[in-house]
Amino acid sequence: MSNLRGIDSFIRAVEGGSIAAAARQLGVTPAAASQNIARLEEELGARLLLRTTRRLALTEAGKIYFERVRQVMADLDMAQAALNALNERPQGRLRVAVSAAVGRHVIAPLIPGFSAAYPDVSVELILSDEKPDHIRDEIDVSIRLFRPSGGGLITRRLGAVPILICAAPDYLEKRGIPQEPEDLKHHDCLLFRSPFDGRLLPWGFLRNGLRFEPDLHVSVICNDIDALARMTVGGAGISRLGAFAARDLVTSGRLVALFTGQGGTEADPEPLDFHICVQDRQTILPKTRLFIDHIVAGWRALPQWTPAAP
Repeated sequence: MSNLRGIDSFIRAVEGGSIAAAARQLGVTPAAASQNIARLEEELGARLLLRTTRRLALTEAGKIYFERVRQVMADLDMAQAALNALNERPQGRLRVAVSAAVGRHVIAPLIPGFSAAYPDVSVELILSDEKPDHIRDEIDVSIRLFRPSGGGLITRRLGAVPILICAAPDYLEKRGIPQEPEDLKHHDCLLFRSPFDGRLLPWGFLRNGLRFEPDLHVSVICNDIDALARMTVGGAGISRLGAFAARDLVTSGRLVALFTGQGGTEADPEPLDFHICVQDRQTILPKTRLFIDHIVAGWRALPQWTPAAP
């Protein structure tokens, strides 16, 4: 097994679905990655891949070889990681995927502390509300709303984030203040559509231990939380915002939080539940463990989610 470069190119091409994907991961040109694989095939005396203009396909020999060498390369990566840990030098690229709003408001401010502690680790923060594929997108860590099912992911709960139902003071002066969630059907409501599955995020409330969703009058739909917050500040209506996006706006008086118990309502907005995910517990690298520990500690040390008094 002298041609490690060829083996690495082969594995990454299969997992990424193309030689171009392998080249991006290795930091070489597609031509160089293709040559690496060709030299490996010549050395083995067997064709491993069938190349077409649209996709790659494994030959029978390729399937057998891939299953055997994939674990070998993973073991080599773990061996290197163990040596790095021994020398207290975690290093290399770390790709982190997180929803856009949480990434901007919560995770991005925690990155400088991690980078200062581990300068040899290069963090790539990917902000997207679409569902990441850990293998296809080469994701080491993802942070998600709700606990993912399937896909072989190992998850760890980060915690719940309160939801604030908000409106601008000018809007409430014109339209009145809803006293109960059921009053929302008489107001202009701004809803978030998930880019992941196209669903409108529901407005769940908890009353006496029971969950319910009131009828809403939908006036605006948007797939970006920060854009919804801007429209709410501008008086477009009432929106459902995570406390990480709304807290400062409420504290500064630009938005008013509704259903906080001060108006006699016993209904509370249902909180958001976030999880941190990795692909495989057995192959998780030290740099990934350190990053997860850093995010968990930083999440717990964040200021109170509820708005501060003006």
